[in-house]
Amino acid sequence: MTASLSLMKTTPLPPWPAVKLAAMSDAELHRAALVRVEQAWQRCFEVYPSLPRPKVWFDLRGASAGQAHLGRGGLRLNPVLLDENRMAFFDEVIPHEMAHWLVFHLENGPRLRPHGREWKTVMRDLFGLAPSVTHRFDIQRSQAAPYRYQCDCRIHRFTTRRHALAVNGHRYRCRSCAKTLVYTPED
Repeated sequence: MTASLSLMKTTPLPPWPAVKLAAMSDAELHRAALVRVEQAWQRCFEVYPSLPRPKVWFDLRGASAGQAHLGRGGLRLNPVLLDENRMAFFDEVIPHEMAHWLVFHLENGPRLRPHGREWKTVMRDLFGLAPSVTHRFDIQRSQAAPYRYQCDCRIHRFTTRRHALAVNGHRYRCRSCAKTLVYTPED
């Protein structure tokens, strides 16, 4: 890959018109996201011609915005977070996942760290973006977390899975006050 770094573009993908993006229905938004994935793939393909075209699914749930799912052969996108964060998906999330897709297909790709040096290089030098690992989207609608836990400083929401682990003895602590979280059912 280092031999092809000189071929890499350092500008973000062309901006998507914000007004058009905001006015799209869910079906139109998904079609537009597929176009954006194609644009990102084309950019990767320029520097890595053996890169397969990924399939795309809008079936990811929870807090993750996207996922390069190598076993399924494509990208998974969270439709709720896509709908609520349209510009960020087109500008950041899709290139982020395509960078994973490219790095995985490099020689020794499966052995490389997911957000390691190679991924950061692709984000910076191919997509012209700061290599940010996490998003800051509001995940309330996308992640059902009906179980309420409390510490000394605030209320925490647990998913069904995390609640089951707590019921079976796993202890969780607040990252702010370091107190053990205690289940407090809704009134």
